[in-house]
Amino acid sequence: DVLPSGSWCERAPVAASTSLPDPAAEFDRNVPRICGVCGDKATGFHFNAMTCEGCKGFFRRSMKRKAMFTCPFNGDCKITKDNRRHCQACRLKRCVDIGMMKEFILTDEEVQRKREMILKRKEEEALKESLKPKLSEEQQKVIDILLEAHRKTYDPTYADFTKFRPPVRSTPGNKEAARYSSILTQDLPEDPIDLFGSDAFSAFPEPAEPQMLSNLVLEENDETASMNIGFSQLSMLPHLADLVSYSIQKVIGFAKMIPGFRDLAADDQIVLLKSSAIEVIMLRSNQSFTLEDMTWTCGSDDFKYRISDVTQAGHNMDLLEPLVKFQVGLKKLNLHEEEHVLLMAICILSPDRPGVQDTALVESLQDRLSEILQSYIRCRHPGPGSRLLYAKMIQKLTDLRSLNEEHSRQYRCLSFQPQHSMQLTPLVLEVFGNEIS
Repeated sequence: DVLPSGSWCERAPVAASTSLPDPAAEFDRNVPRICGVCGDKATGFHFNAMTCEGCKGFFRRSMKRKAMFTCPFNGDCKITKDNRRHCQACRLKRCVDIGMMKEFILTDEEVQRKREMILKRKEEEALKESLKPKLSEEQQKVIDILLEAHRKTYDPTYADFTKFRPPVRSTPGNKEAARYSSILTQDLPEDPIDLFGSDAFSAFPEPAEPQMLSNLVLEENDETASMNIGFSQLSMLPHLADLVSYSIQKVIGFAKMIPGFRDLAADDQIVLLKSSAIEVIMLRSNQSFTLEDMTWTCGSDDFKYRISDVTQAGHNMDLLEPLVKFQVGLKKLNLHEEEHVLLMAICILSPDRPGVQDTALVESLQDRLSEILQSYIRCRHPGPGSRLLYAKMIQKLTDLRSLNEEHSRQYRCLSFQPQHSMQLTPLVLEVFGNEIS
């Protein structure tokens, strides 16, 4: 057998059949590699001993020529890196003394076979690499743009949570809830900017640096939590309404950076954002979702959400059970960040949203992103199950449609009650179906 170039031995160990130890197997990689002949830096095991390239070549040439050397001195020269050329006899003797064996030297035929084998392997690797699917330069550019857009509009530390009305986790008779009664009845400040107005997309500021995205999706962790909290006890509604409103603004910022989105008419941009905003928020929230305790942790323990929290904002299990199932399923897909941002962009650019006028243009933009996602999976996401990954991701978008409908329905129920609609921001009311004047 012939070892490939760069192996520890010139020939596969005949030691296996002669009971000789395999020096490569016993080599301690933490020990400095020193040539046993001259003390120079060794490059590995050659002909059964650790040597430098110079002594390896010298031993091979000597054995092939069957050279006979005579020491001009007394036959016990000390061989060093500097004087190794002075006495060939003592140098060869030293080679034999440290265990170098002529049986390990390849014949000319074996050398030729080895070269052919190496060349063949390189050709096979080059062919394999050429046949491997690759992302085009244009596809990679789109992915890079989406990654940048996501990172500019999503801060996993949730540093801006202090800007929202505080979370109030109450139970019936909770005195702390009463202490925040003024929060539950206060009027919201008038929103100075209509984010969905005719000039919304030119007025919306581009973030100067990565900012936070507040994701509001909550999970059940406490089975004893009351599921019949009265509407008068919606202590978490102001806080969660603020987070949803803020998240919608961040989704707008992300959408504006999707290649081709701003080529759409303003009306179609508005329609797409209104209909997809909560779905994108649910997709983004998966980054803060934890399978271990089935909660969403947004920066600190004060903003760790469970099912009991969202029930105190007026939502019920018609939304929460499928939402939890969705989050668990999405988390288990182990998506790359690139796949995640592509899925969000595909979600936004859905041509079948009610009210879209230029469906052909929207569909072409979505098809382009879908092709990039499929190419990315083939090129960068190998392994078991990757063949079905794209189909599973698209199924998640179908699941989101049902979640969107139920979420909007429950928000509309809240908005029809004056004592609670005042807790919903103007942006939330507009996005979920109640136009404000």
